[in-house]
Amino acid sequence: MTPHDLAAAGLRLDVVGAVATVTLDRPEVRNAQTPAMWRALGALGSTLPDEVRVVVVQGEGATFSAGLDRTLMDPATAPEGVESVGDLFAMTDEDMAATIDVYQQGFTWLRDPRFVSIAAVRGYAVGAGFQLALSCDLRVLADDAQLCMKESALGLVPDLTGTKPLVESVGYARALEICATARMVGAAEAVQIGLALTAVPGDQLDATVADLVAALTAPLPGAVTETKSLLLGAAERSLEEQRRLERLAQVRRFREVAQFLAR
Repeated sequence: MTPHDLAAAGLRLDVVGAVATVTLDRPEVRNAQTPAMWRALGALGSTLPDEVRVVVVQGEGATFSAGLDRTLMDPATAPEGVESVGDLFAMTDEDMAATIDVYQQGFTWLRDPRFVSIAAVRGYAVGAGFQLALSCDLRVLADDAQLCMKESALGLVPDLTGTKPLVESVGYARALEICATARMVGAAEAVQIGLALTAVPGDQLDATVADLVAALTAPLPGAVTETKSLLLGAAERSLEEQRRLERLAQVRRFREVAQFLAR
């Protein structure tokens, strides 16, 4: 996508070497998300350069993302000609599900084994904002971060792929409590229960993320890619299947290391 296309959807992309930084760039509305943004995120994920090894997702300004742009929840309040979440109400069940599937692709690409994704979260990450952070492999928080799965308060469910990583991070009981109560989870609690790697003072967030990026890009690219692939599905596989995949991955690693040493 062109920078103009991304800007129209409220996004910014900066690629420097092996690191791509995706910025939600609607600070005037606390980086509230829209269907156009979800579609652009999905398209962006399929067009990143092959050399990208780390993707950092952040919000412009003091808030990661306040969630869905509520003006787009009701067709009556949505600007004319703008795709609205409220448009779903008029669809058939099949069309509604198909449209949500497209929206979800704006989140699922962050699990791609080609790179490691990091959410750098300041301030609020609510609803769709929380689910975007959950879509990333790793989460680093500023100490003012507040996470909330707001959907139940609107009579809805989290549908932007956040439920699986939430359960994987904190377990079923805690995930149910967080979703059903729609309460805020502060930065310190998020670290304690496994939602985030660490929480640091806001003025240290960028440096902390930069250090993590440097550590992730230090090994040979294939080592991190293969490791992420192994870990992503480990919980669902049998030990025998996991052992088999480890062997095959290690054969590929030895071959690449041998080529590297022979240069």
